[in-house]
Amino acid sequence: MSAGKWLEVALVHYPVNNRRGELIGSAVTNLDIHDIARTGRTYGIDRFHLVTPYADQQSLVAELLAHWLTGRGGELNPARKEALQLVRVVPDLAGLYAEITARRGEAPLVVATSARAQGREIAYQDLQKRLAEGGTTLILLGTAWGLAPEALEGVDAFLPPISGGGDYNHLPVRSAAAIIMDRLLAVT
Repeated sequence: MSAGKWLEVALVHYPVNNRRGELIGSAVTNLDIHDIARTGRTYGIDRFHLVTPYADQQSLVAELLAHWLTGRGGELNPARKEALQLVRVVPDLAGLYAEITARRGEAPLVVATSARAQGREIAYQDLQKRLAEGGTTLILLGTAWGLAPEALEGVDAFLPPISGGGDYNHLPVRSAAAIIMDRLLAVT
């Protein structure tokens, strides 16, 4: 079994911050779902969770997934169907943690991402080792302007911020997800 099978990724739409640091829920986007699922499938992660408590957003994702998993989209593009089979929608982080714990038989190490250093960092090499040893890990990716303090309450560690070497640091979340999965799971 590949190390990625012990890695799950969650794209958090609530609770997140807006640009003023206020608590909000962000909208689910089609591109994020497709691109992160395809990246996750490429690197062999176990599941890709979308965290949103909003019924309209959950319905939107269900409709999109139905098109690709049971509808015409999957017939025309089986590779996309295969990637989107990783996607699960969950209403909140507490439920996600409980579901993973029940399914895996152990609580996941919850690792958050941020564009700013947060302390309690875990080096990529240390997380790679944990994954190689079979430790269940969940990576939280924030949308909007990042994970709100409420989302960080259950976090065990943070990955170091991704830096391009300059002073600009505002990657699209799907790009950050790809970089993180590559750093953790790429075969060298």
